[in-house]
Amino acid sequence: MIHPVDERLRDEARRFRLVFTCGACAQYDPEGDRCSLGYPHVMHKEPDLDARDEVVFCKAFELC
Repeated sequence: MIHPVDERLRDEARRFRLVFTCGACAQYDPEGDRCSLGYPHVMHKEPDLDARDEVVFCKAFELC
């Protein structure tokens, strides 16, 4: 899901310690630098919301 990044999202992500990147996902294989489900992951790797206009949330994200 593509979601626009605004000040509210940035504030809430900091306040609630929102995690959404591959490194925090149970499906991510760091040794192979890939998603174990085969989903593309490049757009999910960068956690810096200050440097983006939109963020892509993965439908298969599972907090590990």
